[in-house]
Amino acid sequence: MIPNVVFEEADAQRSVESVPLSHLSIELGHFYAEDFGPGNDQLQRHFDRVAPWAAQARTALQAQLPFGSRARVSTCFLIDDYFNRFGEPGEVIDVLTRTAGQHGLTIDYIAREAACAQADGVPLAKLVEGRLVADPPPNTTGGRPPATESGWLCNGERTPGQGSTPAMKAPATWRPPAENGANLHSIFVDVQLWSGTDTDRIWSCSFLASVWQLIRLGLLRHQGEVAVRPYRLDGPVPGDWDELPAIMQINPKAAPFSAYRTMSVLQPRFLSVELAVRTILSQVSIDLGVMEQVAKRSRNEGIDLPDELINRIGYVFMNS
Repeated sequence: MIPNVVFEEADAQRSVESVPLSHLSIELGHFYAEDFGPGNDQLQRHFDRVAPWAAQARTALQAQLPFGSRARVSTCFLIDDYFNRFGEPGEVIDVLTRTAGQHGLTIDYIAREAACAQADGVPLAKLVEGRLVADPPPNTTGGRPPATESGWLCNGERTPGQGSTPAMKAPATWRPPAENGANLHSIFVDVQLWSGTDTDRIWSCSFLASVWQLIRLGLLRHQGEVAVRPYRLDGPVPGDWDELPAIMQINPKAAPFSAYRTMSVLQPRFLSVELAVRTILSQVSIDLGVMEQVAKRSRNEGIDLPDELINRIGYVFMNS
């Protein structure tokens, strides 16, 4: 007699580590080289505009059931050390936290953008790239290479290449791009994920920001374990950015870094990047065990959590 055989996905067999979750993660902004200058005037203006929005988000969450005063809210800030290394880490972190404090803001966690590519020996960007699931348009022929080969990802059908027209033949008719599932009119988005070669990649800001959102949502695992976790920043700050943890806990009393939902308070210049982020995340498949774990925990807390990842992400684009 042939024994009963049960086939299961490998992800379903692997135990999944749980990560502490806040109810909301508020991103207080990004920090680039141009923001770090004499007088910190640009940072002062930034936090002056961020403060009321962050306070309103916290107040609105506390006003909802079942949160109230038990609402868990953490704040974070992202420093660009991937595209442009600048300043001494200790000085940059001191200026950042001190300037935020002058506007009544507490930064709980500071993260390095380079860590969105690789952290703690885990290639996070490659990990997320491996989770991309193409959203092919109708009547796809397979002529377009996958995003993992081309480095480009879109939300529909690109305009076909015109190429050269054979002699004595009418020119090809131009056809516009088309968004998958468009509502009356298309908003077609084509996003570059990386440049360079497969062995020497430069990940795009849009793709690193997508990894950043998944980290904040607590959804990334590597072989069942949390892919990246925060560390307390105690003692002297190293002088090399590479020697710093991926995520640094600045406030010892902070609520958990990752959260069921995220909100980012950003300048309008980031709007196109975040549109690209939403396009990318709409084509990322998260480990089923992780999704079920987070869904169960949210139900136990009486939280109505959207199934779609992009619906767990919120933004405020403030005037610069």
